[in-house]
Formats: sequence, C-alpha cells, structure tokens
Amino acid sequence: MSLAKAVLSGTVYRNPEKRFTGNNVPVTSFTINIDEKELSLVRVIARGNNAEAIEQAVSKGDKIVVDGRLQISTLQGEDGGEKKVMELDLSSFEVISSSNAPSSTQKKQSDEVVKFSEVEMDDVLIGEEEIPF
Repeated sequence: MSLAKAVLSGTVYRNPEKRFTGNNVPVTSFTINIDEKELSLVRVIARGNNAEAIEQAVSKGDKIVVDGRLQISTLQGEDGGEKKVMELDLSSFEVISSSNAPSSTQKKQSDEVVKFSEVEMDDVLIGEEEIPF
C-alpha cells in the first residue's frame, strides 16, 4: 500500500452511502470519476463530521473537489486475482456544481471557481512596481 496527499476534482459517479463503525462513528463512501473522457473511478471515504456533511451535500452527478490522503491498495478480486483500488481518505471537500437545483450558497461557490485554463497569464503576473516590499 502507498500513501500520498491529493486534491482531485471530478463528477460524483455513485451516491454516498453512510454506515457506522462499532464505536458509532459515521463513515460515508462514494465514488467520483476524475476523467471526463473515460471512466477513472476513485472511491472517497469520509469519517465523522465530513461523513455527515457529505451525505447531506453530495449526490450523483455533482461536480466536486476533494482533498485528502490517497491510498492505492491491492485487493483479492472475486476471480482470485489481485486488483488495485484507489481510495481517498477525505480531509475536506467543496461542491462546485450540484445536479440538484443549486441553493444560494452552492451557486456562490460555483461562481467563485475559475478554471486555470481560463486565466490569462497577464492577469496573474504583476509588475515590480506592484510588489509591496
């Protein structure tokens, strides 16, 4: 198993499913597709307060950005062979656009998100006279 910090964006492919651990801690898992052109699924696992928030805020078809620890594990498949599974242990998330009618807060968040490819470099670069020191 390997571990890495990751920030991923994608479309919610499978609705969140909430369960509880033996200690009554909520755990919610769902799947996102991180590639618009082909199916590249990542399972996202949220615990505690994040689990509750995901269950209420996220549904299939939503565009979402997730942040957390990426884990790539090897599991035994039904056919007896090994398969690799990519999972993200969620630290934080932001719904970019909702498949449901957006509320005013969701709409505001999506208006503030700008794709990097849409930003002109002249808008990002500043001249020496603008540097405060």
